Amino acid sequence: GDNMVQINGENVAADGMTLSNYLAENGYVLAQIAIEYNGVILPKENCATTVLKDKDVVEIVSFVGGGCY
Repeated sequence: GDNMVQINGENVAADGMTLSNYLAENGYVLAQIAIEYNGVILPKENCATTVLKDKDVVEIVSFVGGGCY
């Protein structure tokens, strides 16, 4: 089977990509998001060195718009 990373509840074929590459490819702006990586809040400076691997779980919380929901 394919190696899949779970990102915001969806299985994504991002195995082997750095987190910063994934974010850039998908239009995320680091200044506007918080990242939870396998249950831990990930410091922004770690994005470039964090390589996504099979069964990782990533939650990306976006602050775009700045309003309440």
